[in-house]
Amino acid sequence: METEVPFWDMVIRLLAAAGFASVIGLERELNKRPAGLRTHMLVSLGAAAFLLVGYEILFATATGDPSAQIDPTRIVEGVIGGIGFLGAGSIIQARGDVHGITTGAAIWIAGAIGVACATGNLILAAMLTGISLVIVLVLGHFEKKALNSD
Repeated sequence: METEVPFWDMVIRLLAAAGFASVIGLERELNKRPAGLRTHMLVSLGAAAFLLVGYEILFATATGDPSAQIDPTRIVEGVIGGIGFLGAGSIIQARGDVHGITTGAAIWIAGAIGVACATGNLILAAMLTGISLVIVLVLGHFEKKALNSD
C-alpha cells in the first residue's frame, strides 16, 4: 500500500512522540501528580496518530475532486480540543483550592509534542520537551522555595 509517509518514518515519528512525552510524564509521575507517564505518552501518541491518519486521507484524496480533500489543520484543531478536555479533567477544585493546572498544561504540551513529531519536526518536539522540563522542574523548584520562605 502506497502511503504519504513511509513506514519507518511513521514508526520513528510515533516512537518519538511517545518517547518525548514520557520525559514530561515521568516528572509528573515522580511528583505524584494526577496524570503521569502513561497518560502523557498516550496523549502524544494519539495526537501524532490522528495527524498521520489525516496525511494518509489527504494523500488518498489528492488525485480526486479537490473539494473532497481534507485540511490537516482541522485535525490539529480537533486534537487540541480533545486534549483540552483531558487536561481540564485533571484539574480539581477542592475547598476553594485548585490543583492540577500544571498537569493539565503538561497534557496539552504532550499533544503539541505529538503533533510536532507527526509532522516530522523532531527538533521542535525536542525543544518543547526541554523547555517544558525547565518549567516544571527548575521553575517548580524555585516556586516551592519562594512560597515556603514566607
